[in-house]
Amino acid sequence: MIIIKTKKEITIMREGGKVLAHILKKLSAEVKPGITTGYLEQMACQLIKEAGGRPSFKGYKSMLETKIFPTALCTSINNEVVHAPTLPSRKLKAGDIIGIDVGMEYPYGQDISGYYTDMAVTVPVGRTNKQVKRLIKVTKKSLMLAINEVKPGNTLNDIGRAIQTKAEVEGFSVVRDLVGHGVGTAVHEDPQVPNYEIVDTKMDNIVLKPGMVIAIEPMINVGSWKVKGSSDGFTIVTVDGKLSAHFEHTVAVIKEGHEVLTKM
Repeated sequence: MIIIKTKKEITIMREGGKVLAHILKKLSAEVKPGITTGYLEQMACQLIKEAGGRPSFKGYKSMLETKIFPTALCTSINNEVVHAPTLPSRKLKAGDIIGIDVGMEYPYGQDISGYYTDMAVTVPVGRTNKQVKRLIKVTKKSLMLAINEVKPGNTLNDIGRAIQTKAEVEGFSVVRDLVGHGVGTAVHEDPQVPNYEIVDTKMDNIVLKPGMVIAIEPMINVGSWKVKGSSDGFTIVTVDGKLSAHFEHTVAVIKEGHEVLTKM
């Protein structure tokens, strides 16, 4: 069921999204050769707590999973697409890329039920080559193009088509096994938000309406779009071992079009 948010709820999500964007900006600025994912995790937990929020990924378990996610951040390196825990801690080296994905419930406290926002960026570690720079640029651009399609009366296919077209024109591929999602009263809500045109009749091509809030998150690969799970039970990697990038924003559908709630 798709949950339509009230103006008051979107106002709270806007406040939380602004806080989350500030936190992710600080985390991204710390990325450099020699830094560890454990350091980023510690920093994220501290910043979220100080802001009056709660990391929504830490302790999360979906209905389809058997294990509880252990960390506040997902820090996916190189061929890791998404969902890589920060712990055990790993050291970043020059030439790597890292996707930092963070979600937060805000506000959070005794007898307070907050709202969720979700966002991600991919950051180069030190100097990288032209292909890596182009992958990051194209993935970020595909997200922006998708966001431009968010307005009442448009559909999920308008969003997915914008991402797929940009990625494939540039010679990259779009992950099919993972999609975006509704967000707000829970970490993950309906609808599923694919980064490609829907061809499977099992997935509805939903018409966008004011009050819907969605997390749009293109995952773009250098090689094949195919992915697989890892032995840790969380991390998703590319089948061919080639690089992947990931960007995400929480976006509200409003009467006038859209609003990016996690704008940096």
